[in-house]
Amino acid sequence: MQAYLSRDIKFLPGIGPKRAELIGKELSLHTFGDLLFFFPYKHIDRTRFYTVQELVPDEQHYIQLKGRCTGWKKIGAPPKERLSVTFADKTGSVEVVFFKGVKYMERTLKTDVDYILFGKPSVFGSRINFVHPELEPATSQNVMQAGLEPQYSTTERLKAHYIGSKVIRKMIRTVWQGLPHAIGEVLPQQMVRQLHLLSLHQALQQIHFPQDADMLHQAEYRLKFEELFFMQLQILQNKQARKLHTEGFRFSSVGELFHTFYRTCLPFELTNAQKRVIREIRNDMAGGRQMNRLLQGDVGSGKTLVALLCMLIAIGNGFQACIMAPTEILAQQHYQTLTRMLAPLPVQVELLTGSVTAARRKPLFEHLADGSTHILIGTHALIEDNVRFRNLGLVIIDEQHRFGVAQRAEMWQKNERPPHILVMTATPIPRTLAMTLYGDLDVSVIDELPPGRHPVKTFHFFDTARTKVFDFMKKQIAEGRQIYYVYPLIEESEKLDYENLEHGFMTLRDFFPETEYSMAMVHGRMKPHEKDTVMRLFKNGEIQILVATTVIEVGVDVPNATVMVIESAERFGLSQMHQLRGRVGRGASQSFCILLTAYKLSETSRKRLKTMVGTTDGFRIAEADLQLRGQGEIEGTRQSGKMADLQIADLSTDQHILQYAYETARDILDADPELQTQEHRMLRQQLALRRASTINWGRIS
Repeated sequence: MQAYLSRDIKFLPGIGPKRAELIGKELSLHTFGDLLFFFPYKHIDRTRFYTVQELVPDEQHYIQLKGRCTGWKKIGAPPKERLSVTFADKTGSVEVVFFKGVKYMERTLKTDVDYILFGKPSVFGSRINFVHPELEPATSQNVMQAGLEPQYSTTERLKAHYIGSKVIRKMIRTVWQGLPHAIGEVLPQQMVRQLHLLSLHQALQQIHFPQDADMLHQAEYRLKFEELFFMQLQILQNKQARKLHTEGFRFSSVGELFHTFYRTCLPFELTNAQKRVIREIRNDMAGGRQMNRLLQGDVGSGKTLVALLCMLIAIGNGFQACIMAPTEILAQQHYQTLTRMLAPLPVQVELLTGSVTAARRKPLFEHLADGSTHILIGTHALIEDNVRFRNLGLVIIDEQHRFGVAQRAEMWQKNERPPHILVMTATPIPRTLAMTLYGDLDVSVIDELPPGRHPVKTFHFFDTARTKVFDFMKKQIAEGRQIYYVYPLIEESEKLDYENLEHGFMTLRDFFPETEYSMAMVHGRMKPHEKDTVMRLFKNGEIQILVATTVIEVGVDVPNATVMVIESAERFGLSQMHQLRGRVGRGASQSFCILLTAYKLSETSRKRLKTMVGTTDGFRIAEADLQLRGQGEIEGTRQSGKMADLQIADLSTDQHILQYAYETARDILDADPELQTQEHRMLRQQLALRRASTINWGRIS
């Protein structure tokens, strides 16, 4: 069987080397086995035939008709010619249009043959038509075969070479019909029976050639469960192995530095959530095993203060600590905050970014190597080879999704023994994503705001209320406040984005003249030092209105900024709007977020805006974002690639299967941590195969 599944798809009828190479490049399908595990993204019910009379303009799903082509004509001249075909049944007629294959269609169409037309109706002018539907003679065989038809993902390049879902379907059918015997099971038979799952062979057959809707549902469940189960089994076993075998520094005491800071320097009383999180981290660092913990908390929830207290524990035990931030301005902000808060204590804090001069670096590196520098704050510069610590015990990575995994891995090379790792994010992660993308990390959540912080009030206005919004902005400025005004990145081109921003800036100038108001722009085309200069002026209160693209999503802390205006808010995702909203509300004054949109909105956009106005809870927003956008588009979760390498499961809709898979994997590992029993031998073999083809990035947070 393995030899058969390993065969190259070029040996399939009608494929050949060139088409096989193209399919391989576009869809990563190279072997017969790849095809069988290339699952349909949906199934279309072809059991029903509509009549022309029943058609509804802009029908949202595919339908099929049975009738005849009563006439056709070419319109236009090459290369823009098209073929207009009149397709009719007993109840009426519709236009069918072909822009490609005009000569072939003209040559093969007949007026005395019944055809099956399959496609999605649209409207041109006042008449319903079909553009490039499937059109084939209505033989008794294909009428009888009509049922739940799988639809496979393809690409524009493949479509241009006439390789669509139909071709892939034929390839899979050919492979299936040639199977020498049944596909072998990958789950223990006892497990398949206990969980009432289809066998793998049955599931593959029913996913590609469903007998009916119930069998299709069972096949989807089996394949989704299997995928999520092995993911959870691997994640939980990695976590278990790290806790059992990866030694870490033991921070046996809290230390006098921590106690002194807590008694005399703490800027405000810690929330119960902060206290809980510090206890969790403290227990990790005292246990003798390496900590690998994710700290989640909304913007302004006090993550930095928690990080500082944890670093003081490390220093109190004779170790150094560092914070790695994604941008120079954020690193500088951490440096300024920590040096101010630690001023009364004998703690040496240094800053290392790309702009630190060579002359300044030499003594910095010396102090780092001899241990006189206790905390180093920096950007990617921290991973440079010449950055050597005397005794690095704790690494804190801020906004960790902005770093590549390889960059984070570099921090492990700074010690013979891995330091404790705390990764922080202000992007709330839905529980389902946390269980998969960060499942091998322990998770702490700060779910309270510090005392004195007011939730940001959020309002949605249409373009027609723009003057009202500008009047409100003027009132806030008159009270001494500052304002962010954000434009979306609409185009792929930086030049067009800049032109869009510049046009918006000039429009604002009409309402906020230069003689009365100070305004500035910040955008992606600016050099880092230019951005930093503008942001510094804004932080110092010398700029009243900062007009920007989303470069300020993670940025400087300006407590005096009380208004965030998001232009064309319908173009933003929920998580991104929430991140932008987090730029305000950082001081004691009431802050506001204003969402400006066009009047005509899609249903999804309306739901996003309603969610933003209705809650400031980042976790509720993250869950809503996952539901609305789907797993592949969630922001701040993966560097690139398909979410968690899932082939069929969808984290936005399959939470119940994920939870069941997690519980099943957990129970198995609780009973048999090393999967040594005869019953679990197959699971151990499968994990070994899967590990050989993937990288365990979990070990590096």
